Amino acid sequence: MSKAGLDTNYVEKILENNSYVPDDTIVNVVFLALSLKKPILIEGPPGTGKTELSKAIARAFKREFFRVQCYEGITFEQIVGEWNYQKQLLHLEMSKIKENVNESENDVFREDFFIKRPLLSSFMNDNPSVILIDEIDKADEEVESFLLQALGEKQITVNDLGTFDLKNDLLVVLTSNSQRQLLDETKDRCLYLYIDYPSFEREVEIMKTHLPEASPYLVEDVVKAMQKIRRMNLTKIPSIRATVDWIKGVIMFDRNELDEDSLKKTINVVIKNEEDRVKVLESFYK
Repeated sequence: MSKAGLDTNYVEKILENNSYVPDDTIVNVVFLALSLKKPILIEGPPGTGKTELSKAIARAFKREFFRVQCYEGITFEQIVGEWNYQKQLLHLEMSKIKENVNESENDVFREDFFIKRPLLSSFMNDNPSVILIDEIDKADEEVESFLLQALGEKQITVNDLGTFDLKNDLLVVLTSNSQRQLLDETKDRCLYLYIDYPSFEREVEIMKTHLPEASPYLVEDVVKAMQKIRRMNLTKIPSIRATVDWIKGVIMFDRNELDEDSLKKTINVVIKNEEDRVKVLESFYK
């Protein structure tokens, strides 16, 4: 056991008990991140369970969960926080009509005038926490550069307010779909994890975890078909979630196997493009 009271067997078991089926690499990186108290940078194709891993860690280790969903144009204020201008103006107006107001009472650049957003809230939280900074590659480099202080020094500096030190055992998880190259400084501060689409065996186990009531034959049929589809040159590769939905769809037609009829009836659960749909059906049934 490590000093943190963890070992890889425990990490694997507790993630599985919280509906996440990891492979050995995922187990090792999560173990190291929790033991060394370092952030994790997760890259990989969309729909491979990157976001879900952070949620599973929070559930498994009973940590509070915070999330920043990045997008093009996201700002410092939307990640960290912003001044409550209305409250500041109202306070200043009220001060004008009061007598004997000292200078400190007129100070509107105090913490009680600041609205905390997810990153600062997670830093200032009293309980062990996880914060997911999802799809960091959609944010611009200026925002990413700001995060370096939080990732490396475990501090956040807000102009006119000061520097906040981390108050709890916080695990930071960043995800990226590789829309742009991240800064080397970001990578240097994080443990790196690449999550690809799962192997046949692992995807079967994932399906059994999420759909224990499903026929094992149906699960294997659908996963086998999904693995074949993902090897095709499609506009959009189906996610792990799509496999779950596909099995549910077949069950809705009271089928325990993926035959030609049930595949044709349910393929639109998986394929989101007409050209892809035709390509898939021709591949299975020429």
